Amino acid sequence: MKSIRILSTQLDLLAEIDNYESLLFTRRWHEVGEFELRINRYKQHTELLQRGNIIMLGSHRNKVGIIKHREIALDENGKKTENWLVKGIALKGVVAQRITVPPDGDSHDRANGAAETVMKHYVNNHIINPIDVKRKIDMLVLASDQQRGSQISWESRFKNLADELVEISKASGLGWDVTLDFPSKTWIFDVYEGRNLTVNQAENPPVIFSPQFESLKQLSFVESDYNYKNFGYIAGQGEGADRRVVEIGATEGLSRIETFIDARDISEQDGEQQALPEEQVIAKLRERGQQKLAEFGQEFFLEGQILTNSPFEYEKDYDLGDIVTIQSREWGVTRDARITEIKEIYEPSGFQIEATFGESRPTLIKKLKQELAQISGEVRK
Repeated sequence: MKSIRILSTQLDLLAEIDNYESLLFTRRWHEVGEFELRINRYKQHTELLQRGNIIMLGSHRNKVGIIKHREIALDENGKKTENWLVKGIALKGVVAQRITVPPDGDSHDRANGAAETVMKHYVNNHIINPIDVKRKIDMLVLASDQQRGSQISWESRFKNLADELVEISKASGLGWDVTLDFPSKTWIFDVYEGRNLTVNQAENPPVIFSPQFESLKQLSFVESDYNYKNFGYIAGQGEGADRRVVEIGATEGLSRIETFIDARDISEQDGEQQALPEEQVIAKLRERGQQKLAEFGQEFFLEGQILTNSPFEYEKDYDLGDIVTIQSREWGVTRDARITEIKEIYEPSGFQIEATFGESRPTLIKKLKQELAQISGEVRK
């Protein structure tokens, strides 16, 4: 069993345990992962599994979580057991404790540049060096900016910081994480690029996950148009007939599937509160429309249990964020996709890996948030 180190928030080692009943640790490229630990409550050091403490898997400074919850676990019959069920989020989830408060004198917090630069701008403004020092989290520091990713223009106003980073991450393909640095006793926020390991490139040894190649134990896939939209009406500022609305998309007839995109939060002024030229406002609205239409793309979900004794070694030949090739000859499916989620499962019976390739299936909460985001806020008269 993989050992678990229990740490204080200042990274002092409190204890180490390796005789738990099970551990599920989920790593995510774009979003915030989580963990679930089950352990007999009478075992040594379980009293240190307190909310607010940190757990780290072995010596992996990138597999770290904050304990947020614990309870007495129930069995399959709903009866209490002797096990603690300890739950928490990946350390990167600490950024969800902040929202994007605009600077004084401006309606939005604005950033332009490489996607990495923009992500680090928001973390710096709202956690590392905020105007209000009470918002600062002393342990968190920024890694140096390497200006990776596509050029983007972003503005944010009272949005959850983690949600904004997720949006920028998905738009750019970059991942992000918070890891530990023990010499300096700090938490480091950084941005990452995955490797291209597909069969159609020659820079890296390719990785093909397939039941036929004995690298996948099982594979499931779903393709769906239920959530698909390809034409958007993007509404900016204004009220009623005076509200600015632009269109995006070129599909016609039966193939055209429309949606409304509320973009009232997009400012029509610059940082000096001067009116922007109309063409710049329209460009900003269309950029928002592109981002939102991408969320309503044709869905193709791939999930699989990776064989631990496959030809490919986890964290060496492939890792979270890499783009690989998935193939099932039986189903006639071959697809290149990024590994966006990895579940590491530790049990007395052995170690297993479950992976999500590309987008994960939306949960009910995600679907509700997506629907609520489309509420226009129009006032009917």
